[in-house]
Amino acid sequence: MGTCLSSDSRDPLPNSPPGSVGIKKKKNARKKMGSRNSSFEYRREDLLHRIPGRLFLNGSSDVACLFTQQGKKGTNQDAMIVWENFASRSDAVFCGVFDGHGPYGHLVAKRVRDSLPLKLSSHWDTSVNGGELLKEFSLNTNGSMNSEDASSIVNTLSVEEEETKNAEIFQAFKESFLKAFRVMDRELRLHTGIDCFCSGTTAVTLIKQGRNLIIGNVGDSRAVLGTRDNDGSLIAVQLTVDLKPNLPAEEARIRKCKGRVFSLHDEPDVARVWLPNTDAPGLAMARAFGDFCLKDFGLISVPEISSRTLTEKDEFVVLASDGIWDVLSNEEVVNVVALAPSRSTAARALVETAVRAWRSKYPISKVDDCAVVCLFLDANSNDVMSSASSNTKSKEQPNSLDQADSAAEKDLLFQQPTGLDRSGTVHSGKDNETPTEENAEDFSDQIDQNPSDSEIDWLALEGVSRVNTLLNLPRFVPGDADRKALEAKQTPNER
Repeated sequence: MGTCLSSDSRDPLPNSPPGSVGIKKKKNARKKMGSRNSSFEYRREDLLHRIPGRLFLNGSSDVACLFTQQGKKGTNQDAMIVWENFASRSDAVFCGVFDGHGPYGHLVAKRVRDSLPLKLSSHWDTSVNGGELLKEFSLNTNGSMNSEDASSIVNTLSVEEEETKNAEIFQAFKESFLKAFRVMDRELRLHTGIDCFCSGTTAVTLIKQGRNLIIGNVGDSRAVLGTRDNDGSLIAVQLTVDLKPNLPAEEARIRKCKGRVFSLHDEPDVARVWLPNTDAPGLAMARAFGDFCLKDFGLISVPEISSRTLTEKDEFVVLASDGIWDVLSNEEVVNVVALAPSRSTAARALVETAVRAWRSKYPISKVDDCAVVCLFLDANSNDVMSSASSNTKSKEQPNSLDQADSAAEKDLLFQQPTGLDRSGTVHSGKDNETPTEENAEDFSDQIDQNPSDSEIDWLALEGVSRVNTLLNLPRFVPGDADRKALEAKQTPNER
């Protein structure tokens, strides 16, 4: 969470739309951001929140639990969702976690939470359904085939045909994700009620249909699978890569688009994205919805998409914002969920563990917002399924926090931008060479969605109150040569 602009800066960022920054416009901007465009949109949102099987506040169902808690940086900018019977399919579940940043990050995150699943559903063609072929067989067997005939036809499907079918299913899912994410970002750009110029959100999303799991990820939120090893030990498998600016392929794309990537002196492990000629906004991720001040300079909203065929050894998936992963490893997260007293309390237990870890590991830092969704893959058992003696294996980090009731959530729309304190020392950045959002999909194909690429620990957190974007523009710090030049110009009286 954080923002792009200094609250005391009167100079707009390059390419900023009229009225998007500046002291004079602040009152008007507040009104604009806090008001509903129409009663129609309010009714639409209200109806959306009443859909059966759709959870977006702290709670649980038979197959999932979710929990979020506000940190110490201001408004809770995390959002989350679990949608059972997704797209009117009884075997489909949609899950997502969205971590907003910038002055209106909480509005962006909630807008994406509400709109992205609808767009994904509308782009989801019936050919995506992995069980379509078998359903056709079962329909035909009712009248013209006996069970032996049906089974013999199904058995004629070779392993190669099965693999081809799975590839077709994944391709259909991939196209749906790409279209939905592209349309979602375009909608945010045109949205008159939310200023997304220096505000945005991450999105880690998944669709589980039958035994197929498809993950689409933008930003640095993360998905981790809890599964069993050959010896029965519980292990963590990271399903997504944290899309940080210091990943080699991400940095190369940003530099090719004339953006800059470097860290500040007081947080050398946190790579940030900067405009070509201005030390702003300092975004700590390489992909995001919104943040249109950087969209011409290498930031993209193209999701990294991957798939997995689930097995009986796979037990649950955890989606969480970086408030979890900054302080807990993948193994620790999986263990906390597995050892929770019940499925319904697993997400809350994980958030509370992360908050304790923040206070222990970073006592002078502000605890980040946390949001967690736990999707349990075996819907038949009610309790979380692991013993304390389970061994764990993997490679990265976690944690998450609280949310309000529906009335309190509506009030968020009327809140002011979140304010954060930042220190101001900067590095001088390097310029470099140009894909855009249009050709970003082709460029991103070079970065393939291999969690193995992330064998290096890309997590960056040291120091006080790390934020995803910087509120105050970094200030110029004069060196010895600058001081001497200034003293030479001064008269004896001025000295």
